[in-house]
Parts: sequence; structure tokens; C-alpha cells
Amino acid sequence: MSRRRTAQEVAHILREADRDLAKGLTVPDICRKAGIAQTTYYRWRQQYAPEQVDGERRSRELELEVDRLKKLVAELLLDNQMLQDIAKKTRLAKVAGDTVAPTS
Repeated sequence: MSRRRTAQEVAHILREADRDLAKGLTVPDICRKAGIAQTTYYRWRQQYAPEQVDGERRSRELELEVDRLKKLVAELLLDNQMLQDIAKKTRLAKVAGDTVAPTS
């Protein structure tokens, strides 16, 4: 039976795992090096580092929100441009109508 690790030991193992992942090691390699099962690694990751999982989820949500807002801005810019074109044509028609003398 394996021994229980303290929260500090788990945090240390997870920090080392992050460094090793950045170096290119795989999770099975990291687990073998730390002497833990992969399920234990993932359970610890959920328990002691939920901000990383939540951060990734939040990042995906923000990317979707940015895409949605970009589309909205593009539509609003098109609407604005159309309104400016209509206003310009209306002003030109008024100016053209004022210069022509009315025939009675």
C-alpha cells in the first residue's frame, strides 16, 4: 500500500509535472518518474490545480465570445456605412433639388 502525500508534496509533484510537460515529456512518463498512477495524477490535477482546467475552459469561452463580438462589430460597421451612404445621397438630392428653379 502506498503512502499518503501531503498537499505540499502533491503541489510540488504537480509543479514538476508542469515543468516536465513543458519539456515534452508525456503524462505516463511523468507518472512513472513520480511513482504514481495516471488516474492519481489526473485526480490531483483536478483537486489541487482546478484553475488550470478552469482557465483552459475559460479561454475557450472567451475565444468564442471574441469571435461573436467580431461578427457583431462587422455587421454594425456595415449598417453604419449603409446609413452614411443613404444620408449622403439624401443630402445630394436636396442640394440638387434646391439649385433647380421650380417651374410654374
